[in-house]
Amino acid sequence: MDLPDLSTVSAAELTDSQIHGVLAQIDLDIVNLLRDGKLAALKYGLPGDAGGSTDRSANLRALIAAREHYEELLASRPAWQTSTASCDCR
Repeated sequence: MDLPDLSTVSAAELTDSQIHGVLAQIDLDIVNLLRDGKLAALKYGLPGDAGGSTDRSANLRALIAAREHYEELLASRPAWQTSTASCDCR
């Protein structure tokens, strides 16, 4: 069912391992698309609504753009975290 807006959607921030999983799936889709495999995300051109269409090169561009987005998301994470501790060592 389509949502009318995002007001009812909530989720936690993606973890680094989840982002790595998304990147691995995108890489698999790219390889399958380039190899013309049975699991290719889009093998042929398909007509779309309002006369638009998509084809393999458009799909490849979309996959590469998605990959760049998730790489940037991963790179924007803090490289390390700090914490403090207090000691009542008397």
